[in-house]
Amino acid sequence: MQSIAFDNELYIQSQSAHIRSRIEQFGGKLYLEFGGKLYDDNHASRVLPGFQPDSKLRMLLQLKDKVEMVIAINSADIEKNKVRGDLGITYDRDVIRLIDVFRSFGLYVSSVVLTRFNDKDITRAFQARLESMGVKVYHHYDIEGYPSNITHIVSDAGYGRNDFIETTRELVVVTAPGPGSGKLATCMSQLYHEHKRGVQAGYAKFETFPVWNLPLNHPVNLAYEAATADLSDVNMIDPFHLEAYGETTVNYNRDVEAFPVLVTMFERILGQCPYKSPTDMGVNMVGNCIVDDGATCEASRQEIVRRYFNILCDEKQGKAGSAEVLKMELLMKKAGVTENARKVVAVALDKAEQTGKPAAAMELPDGRIVTGKTSALLGASAALLLNALKALGDIPDEMHLISPKVIDPIQHLKVDHFGNRNPRLHTDEVLIALSISAATDPTAEKAMEQLGKLRGSQVHSSVILSPVDEKTFKRLGVNLTCQPRFKG
Repeated sequence: MQSIAFDNELYIQSQSAHIRSRIEQFGGKLYLEFGGKLYDDNHASRVLPGFQPDSKLRMLLQLKDKVEMVIAINSADIEKNKVRGDLGITYDRDVIRLIDVFRSFGLYVSSVVLTRFNDKDITRAFQARLESMGVKVYHHYDIEGYPSNITHIVSDAGYGRNDFIETTRELVVVTAPGPGSGKLATCMSQLYHEHKRGVQAGYAKFETFPVWNLPLNHPVNLAYEAATADLSDVNMIDPFHLEAYGETTVNYNRDVEAFPVLVTMFERILGQCPYKSPTDMGVNMVGNCIVDDGATCEASRQEIVRRYFNILCDEKQGKAGSAEVLKMELLMKKAGVTENARKVVAVALDKAEQTGKPAAAMELPDGRIVTGKTSALLGASAALLLNALKALGDIPDEMHLISPKVIDPIQHLKVDHFGNRNPRLHTDEVLIALSISAATDPTAEKAMEQLGKLRGSQVHSSVILSPVDEKTFKRLGVNLTCQPRFKG
């Protein structure tokens, strides 16, 4: 069983207090760039056991009367229907989702800014939809010479051309559906406009990873590199902080590389730069709330192994290249882990070898491991799910949870009407069949009641699963990896 390694309540209180002090530092107006995921940070909850996916949102609720939300989205991402990989939805849909989430928590969403605005029909249609929801929409434009031509950028022809986003509260949180949305540029543009209006607003950055006050090669920071292998992010010692204070802190390459440009922008906008290093800009208190470093290290190493398998499968499917694989192999060596660190891998492969067909294994949250094999009725993942529910509900293995009377019509529908050659049930289909059986069978009902207990389980499949099965495991909160091998 995984130990609690992170004090979530301490984090919520200390983080909100630290942001309050930063607001005061700038005289009562702060633009806070929120990097990473604000609402559903599942990566953080995996590498910091005890961290809740909505912790950062709950932290903002401590500042509810002071905060307003501004969401940035790159107009090009609207036009090309860019998809958020973890949720499988487009960026524009995610903006709508975020607005609904923030409002449901009582947070004030003041506006959406369309960055790098293009006057395309699809962008205008999205703006109309936002305005119908009562959300103000602003336009920011491409700036020639960005980010190197500071003189042009910090001028009426640069930032001055952008719409000024009307804000009314002390803390303006600028967030986005994903990277490349223009959060930093939005904040700097606002500082320019505020300064012209005589308001001495400030800027800070909230980025959970890498954790600035953990060692460079701490597993938590290595896990962040693993999570961003496709972005070529690299953790590094902050040289500006080391020079200014003689202290070793960790940042990542893009912030370090951009810092000299930001210093010049601050000097032109505010007259001086309020920060001596990229680390100074941050307000992250995560490192101060780790209460069990050993458990955190182990959780992070497991995350690195999972990311390694994911990259291998992406390469097999043509979604990643050899550079990402090589980077992951290096991170595995730095973290001191191998594939065998993931217990379910060897079990799943042994089961596949014994049966000569695809198989899967699951480590339950209590440490028990169950397996699933391919049969005439069920795929290996579907069988695994049923076996796991039996184990959690103390249901004898020999008992059937689903009547053939329920399975037969589903197979008939798949083969004779949908044209599938494979009659075996996928995970989503077996759960539907189980729910139907639960209406009349108390044992099936008991199995259904165990579904919530699967969250946090570890699964490995001997073959790459279908998108349907992957999505089912994700919805159940199960951490899935696959062998980089297609079904025979």
